[in-house]
Amino acid sequence: MMEQSRPFIIARYTAAILIVMIFMFPIFWFALTSIKPISAVFDKDGVIWFDFVPTMENYRVTLLGESSIDVNQNTRSDFGTSGGNSYDGRGSILSSIIVAVGSTILSAGMGMLAAYGLSRMNFRGSQGLLNWILSQRFLPPIAIIIPLVFIFHDMGLRDTYVGLIIAHTLINLPIAVLLMKSFIDDIPVDIDHAAMIDGATRWQVFWKVILPMSKGGLAATAVLCFIFSWTEFLLALFLTSSIRTIPVKITTFVTSTGSEWGYISALGTSAIIPGFIFILLVQNHLVRGLTMGAIKD
Repeated sequence: MMEQSRPFIIARYTAAILIVMIFMFPIFWFALTSIKPISAVFDKDGVIWFDFVPTMENYRVTLLGESSIDVNQNTRSDFGTSGGNSYDGRGSILSSIIVAVGSTILSAGMGMLAAYGLSRMNFRGSQGLLNWILSQRFLPPIAIIIPLVFIFHDMGLRDTYVGLIIAHTLINLPIAVLLMKSFIDDIPVDIDHAAMIDGATRWQVFWKVILPMSKGGLAATAVLCFIFSWTEFLLALFLTSSIRTIPVKITTFVTSTGSEWGYISALGTSAIIPGFIFILLVQNHLVRGLTMGAIKD
């Protein structure tokens, strides 16, 4: 294999850094806005980069539940006056955690079982079933939201945590099955045969052999399902009214006096952090799973 020249390597890494900076800039600006006073968010003289006194007022209101009127009474005039505690994001954070954790457990659990069956049990129509599961991921939520609203209303699941967890599970299950199948496919079938020769049942093989060997893939799948549920907006908007997840809660920060960009960016930045941490923890498994087994260790 031809060795790459030093100028080529430098150019490649420079291009990679520039691309990362381009994609990271909106997140950087979002986080920077969260610590700006309102006078620095909107300035008629031009964009304010770092020439401002950082403030944690936006986080105190959205994460600690302090009254926006009390916190900003000396720094705001037109903004933050539509309700002292209407920007408290603690309830939406709790709702998002309940829904995301619940749907992740269901999606990863059922996805693991389905993936094992598709990977290890050869039956007529298995490839067609796999293609059908994949096609469900192509279906946009907007295409099914109206019938879902009527179905959930008739079943008493609308505006409930259980209903929203089920809806998110339906959306996450296809990707969970496909990801886990790619990990299980990488485990040699001979291991299953050896365990069954020693007297293990099919369930024991799954529980004591396959599951421990694919725990990295299961973690990566769970993280991806969690992030999809954590950031999902459309289903949470139409299927709930009193329950508000973080994406839905943020839309309420657009008031009659304007958009509360400080509160929006504070709550939004706080919501981004868990996803970053989880992805960093399982990034190697996640990349391998998304390639559908194309990359071998």
